[in-house]
Amino acid sequence: MELMRLNKMISHNTHYSRREADELIKAGNVKVDGVVVQDLSTQVSFKNKIELGGRALFEKHGYSVIAYHKQKGELVSKKDDRGRKTIYDTLPPQFGHYLSVGRLDFASEGLLLLCDSPSVVSALMHGDLERVYYVKINGMITPAMEKAMQEGLYLEDARKGGHSHSEIHSMDFAPFLSYRIIKNSPTFSTIKVMINEGKNRELRRFFGYFDVDVVDLKRVSYGKIDLGMLKPGKHRYFTGSEYSALRDYLEYMKKGKEKVNEIEEDDDQ
Repeated sequence: MELMRLNKMISHNTHYSRREADELIKAGNVKVDGVVVQDLSTQVSFKNKIELGGRALFEKHGYSVIAYHKQKGELVSKKDDRGRKTIYDTLPPQFGHYLSVGRLDFASEGLLLLCDSPSVVSALMHGDLERVYYVKINGMITPAMEKAMQEGLYLEDARKGGHSHSEIHSMDFAPFLSYRIIKNSPTFSTIKVMINEGKNRELRRFFGYFDVDVVDLKRVSYGKIDLGMLKPGKHRYFTGSEYSALRDYLEYMKKGKEKVNEIEEDDDQ
């Protein structure tokens, strides 16, 4: 395995620049194989165990992903013509070029993934990973709602709950993967749902059909990534196991696409 300078190894696999990595090394915040290293000429590879401030350094594999706890009242957008706050106003400047994996609307909160690789973002957005949400509505969860959750629902007019400027009028709702009613009352009810879409205000439109409004919506997981104890407005990098799970999923997606292409080629012959 090729050796490289310690500061280069750190800068390639974290958000630190080489100069910032040098300062970390000189301050005694870097360990190699359990020993504090302050020699800037130190050469390392990933056969070595490298730690920054007590946390292990993992190979980035060409891209970086963060989990962000989006707050209510933030847009998932680079900028807003109306001057409203965006997630990039809250995130540190080094994440200004990161792209979001899908969106959460202005009034929603919870887990949002961002990545610096457009191809990874595209693969995740077009994938079928499970998303888990807590949903609070201003009414009861009825037997008709549960039937639609279990069997799916097609609406010719699914505009209620959608954005006022949306051009999407009809919508086909797949059966929910799972759901659990936490509280059910005539005034407010809370339900935990798992779906594998979540686009175009899907949940708000679903409940809107039954003449109730979603008053709170919070995403708490996306695939194997959990929001956990991450506080609103805070972010964290993926862990080594999360990067490993992501690589496995991307490989699965790639093989599935290759298989579809092979079938289509056979059909053409």
